[in-house]
Amino acid sequence: MKVIPTILENAVFMVQFMAIVFIIFSASYAVEKRFNIAQGSRERILTTKKIVIIGLFSAISSVLMMFEVPLPFAPGFYKIDFSEVPVLVVAFAYGPVAGVLTEFCKIVLKLVFRSTNTAFVGELANFVVGCSLILPAAFIYLFHKSRHYAIVGCITGALCMTAFGSVFNAVYLLPKFAQLYGMSLDKIVAMGSAINPAITSVQTLVLFATVPFNIVKGIAVSGITVVLYKKLSIILRRQAGIPAQAKAN
Repeated sequence: MKVIPTILENAVFMVQFMAIVFIIFSASYAVEKRFNIAQGSRERILTTKKIVIIGLFSAISSVLMMFEVPLPFAPGFYKIDFSEVPVLVVAFAYGPVAGVLTEFCKIVLKLVFRSTNTAFVGELANFVVGCSLILPAAFIYLFHKSRHYAIVGCITGALCMTAFGSVFNAVYLLPKFAQLYGMSLDKIVAMGSAINPAITSVQTLVLFATVPFNIVKGIAVSGITVVLYKKLSIILRRQAGIPAQAKAN
């Protein structure tokens, strides 16, 4: 009779998931709204045109999630994808709130078309850790719209993602994954040990797999975004009907 407890555990986890989404979205909205008021900006954070484009880029991101690249130093559940690139481009063009919404819609679309094979833990990790990259980069760029600060934002975001993602994996994601799958953390560690004998505990798994994974992903996503964002941002802002004088430099 483990079915009912398992269903309840997954239901509780989904409630926690949605609560985290709500908190991140609400906090981002409050900060961006306050910034716009302070700047005397009349640009709306979300408009119908922005939402349409957010939907389009969410779809592109969800497709990119399907193309995962395994890393030789990490177990199979750590795979790099480039789905944060369209999200970061949208965040630079429309602001942090648009970035969070794109990240969330990407996850929803992925679940609709591919479901989950990680008891939703992978999806939560992708959303929260993705936001730890997107939000610092987007807020820095929101405050200082220039190529220099776009690069600074991406570097800061990559560092935040590495630090936060590593801690979040160690204290929440890996234990929760083990709990929902009904397996011990030792088995997860063993998957890492098969790749790297230096991995002997959750801490060393995070140190030798999670940290380098986030560094590699942060560098790759940031590098591609810096190359693409300027031209795409101009197009996106024009499509959303944002006046030319408000567009990013």
